[in-house]
Amino acid sequence: MKLRFLLPLGAFLIMVVFLAIGLNLDPHEVPSPLIGKAAPAFTLPQLHEPQKTFSPADMKGKVWLLNVWASWCASCRQEHVFFTEFARANSSVNLIGLNYKDEPAAGMQWLAKLGNPYLLSISDNQGTAGLDWGVYGVPETFVIDKKGMIRYKQTGPVDLAILQTVIMPLLEKLNAEVNE
Repeated sequence: MKLRFLLPLGAFLIMVVFLAIGLNLDPHEVPSPLIGKAAPAFTLPQLHEPQKTFSPADMKGKVWLLNVWASWCASCRQEHVFFTEFARANSSVNLIGLNYKDEPAAGMQWLAKLGNPYLLSISDNQGTAGLDWGVYGVPETFVIDKKGMIRYKQTGPVDLAILQTVIMPLLEKLNAEVNE
């Protein structure tokens, strides 16, 4: 008879433990299975010059950032201020924008209004490249090394602290590495 009451109590306690563990996780630390793997290939039109295309292969031998953004994204507007200042202070950093599930005209208007920190932006208005990169939503930012390997993924907006403590030290380390 006691077993009849202990079994549901045990199941309840196990669920409470899993809930407590889940509540202590940082939602911005979404693990990416792509870390340490080659950046997924794509060829997309450039936002401002659609007759020209961009592919991750174009950046081979360079360290670069891919920032996934959209004009309809409030968090993208929040981080855009930091990327604009970051690009101004670090003109040698290769910052590529991926305008995700957005109308190209809206993306261009947004950049014209808020400033354009990107070396170039590409248009993924169908979201197909974003799917290959494991994009959960916008904004997301990836750091890619000289060999084309994804070394870091930031889910959610980048802020000054993340730029200074995570992204810049990683960029410096990756740029210092000698091509093999």
